[in-house]
Amino acid sequence: MTPLRITACSIACSAGTGVAALASSLRGRRGGLRPNDFTEVPLETWIGRVPGLEDLSLPSRLANWDCRNNRLAWLGLQCDGFLERASAARERYGRDRIAIVLGTSTSSIGATEEAYRRLLPDGQYPEDLRRPIVHTPHSLGAFVREALGLEGVVVTVGTACSSSAKAFAQAERLLRLGIADAAIVGGVDTLCGSVLFGFNSLELVSPEPCRPFDVARRGISIGEAGGFALLERDGASGPWLLGYGESSDAHHMSSPHPQGLGARVAMEAALERAALDAASVDYVNLHGTASQKNDEVEARVIASMFPASTRASSTKGWTGHTLGAAGIVEAVVAFIALETGLAPGTLNATQLDPCCGPQLRLANETADLRFVLSNSFGFGGSNCSLLFGRDRND
Repeated sequence: MTPLRITACSIACSAGTGVAALASSLRGRRGGLRPNDFTEVPLETWIGRVPGLEDLSLPSRLANWDCRNNRLAWLGLQCDGFLERASAARERYGRDRIAIVLGTSTSSIGATEEAYRRLLPDGQYPEDLRRPIVHTPHSLGAFVREALGLEGVVVTVGTACSSSAKAFAQAERLLRLGIADAAIVGGVDTLCGSVLFGFNSLELVSPEPCRPFDVARRGISIGEAGGFALLERDGASGPWLLGYGESSDAHHMSSPHPQGLGARVAMEAALERAALDAASVDYVNLHGTASQKNDEVEARVIASMFPASTRASSTKGWTGHTLGAAGIVEAVVAFIALETGLAPGTLNATQLDPCCGPQLRLANETADLRFVLSNSFGFGGSNCSLLFGRDRND
């Protein structure tokens, strides 16, 4: 594929609002997880909650879109000068030539949950929540389109935890086919009861801060996040999207293929598109949710594919598992790694599972990082790997 430049990006997550804040948390090994204070019904777990969302107000022109998910999207758009960069791109390309491709697993379902909790005696939604635009899986994309004043293609990607990684792949195809001249990609998912209690019913939620790849890991910590990236064919600065790989295990609703065949196919496809071999990759940001099967399968595939010198880790100990936003969160981690040379370790883990190879690192390291791979694997075996580079690698 022809590389695409990431000319702007933003992030808002529990470990930091803004790229610099997230980078500082990674360097200082300060995680954003805290005991669950989100659900009224007690649930013993830790969460990655973004502070201040309850007090955030949307501009009056966007007030009808108000809900937790769209507030987090608005916070993400305001970070890192992204609104201004998006506005400049709109003037450069035209309102109808910038695609929006966003990943989410729940969109604004939290608003719908609230509406049902507050149903009136006649069965109707309360008046303040009779807003159809917040009760649709496409609410996020439609909101961002309105917020940015764009008129081009808008795509919602809902492939569980690979959603906002697959947004990069869809954007590349839209630009390659001439459907758009630039693309705004990303993802937003916020905390809600459906997610927290749904994952708990699957016995996947940890009662303590998640410990990816630790021999005593007990499950995931759910977080929320919103982030965006602007993809263009060229630009003055920024990392490059060099390759991507997508696959489907088609094995089980919630468990990965036992031999990690889908994960391997996704990583190999990303390497092939980038015209690189596995030994060229300096750091791999793993999906690493701290669930038993995901970590075991991913660790074995990494150990079999990459040399011992390749650094690999999960950063979900900092942010929690942000579901449909995980792809954009960890893409931003990859951008930080390429810019600063920081290869984060694995927060909260102390003793690696024997299934892990020498690639898995607990401590942060600094090195000359040229190529970074980021994995996002979703329920149903929906896999996506993204390969980013400091240079084009032409």
